[in-house]
Amino acid sequence: MGRPLFYQIIEKPATSCMIGLCSAIWFYIQKKNIGYGDVGLNYDAAVEGQHWRLITSAFSHISILHLVFNMSALWSLGVIESLGHLGLGVQFYLHYTLVLVVLSGLLVIGAYHILVQRFKLDYFRRVTAVGYSCVVFGWMTILAAKQPSSKLDLFGVLSLPISFAPFESLVFTSIIVPQASFLGHLSGIIVGYAIAWGLIQGMNNYWAISMLVWIVIIFFFSLKRTGTLDLPFIEIEPVMDTSLPTVGFIGPDNGRGLDVNVLTRRGPSLV
Repeated sequence: MGRPLFYQIIEKPATSCMIGLCSAIWFYIQKKNIGYGDVGLNYDAAVEGQHWRLITSAFSHISILHLVFNMSALWSLGVIESLGHLGLGVQFYLHYTLVLVVLSGLLVIGAYHILVQRFKLDYFRRVTAVGYSCVVFGWMTILAAKQPSSKLDLFGVLSLPISFAPFESLVFTSIIVPQASFLGHLSGIIVGYAIAWGLIQGMNNYWAISMLVWIVIIFFFSLKRTGTLDLPFIEIEPVMDTSLPTVGFIGPDNGRGLDVNVLTRRGPSLV
């Protein structure tokens, strides 16, 4: 008989929090009847300036099957939190989850850009990526490189050797779920290898917090700029030179605060 769930959650605190967060977001999406196009990441939206989608797409799931598959794999990968002796552990897990979310999303948009601009494949303008799969595939790859003797358990019935799991899962999901984002999964694998091989390193609490702060700032500014969410404490108004709008934080007295110059772009409408 396995250990009680409570003790497993204690052993995997970061993984448990991520699963709880993704599950709560899925519940909210279902309750509000939100679709892929509302939270997903696609090329046209990114060009338009909707950079907030880089974050919302990673933590959102529309299908319950998609959520269960990703969270089952993530739970199995939670063993990373107890591998401090291999240079992994809880802090490593939190630091590089942040890196995986951001870099895998940027890699997907970069791939779309090449396919659209270089190869003129306009189909990829409208392909929308959504889900935590990029991060799951990234951690799968890191664990495969750091501890190839491990196994990945899916749904409690399927066990895969971790050394082959990233590419086995890549093929498996492409067959079972044809609409799954092949480029998204592949991006997670690429970033995972870059982390495992030390091409991306040096993350510590300082850099992780700094990165998180910038992500939050860019997230809310892009929400405001694209008119997706009304944020009364941020005001964007044009000046004489329309290429240099003013971003003002409204103060209690004169309605003005710190002004920052940013560039604006008008992109295509959301498809």
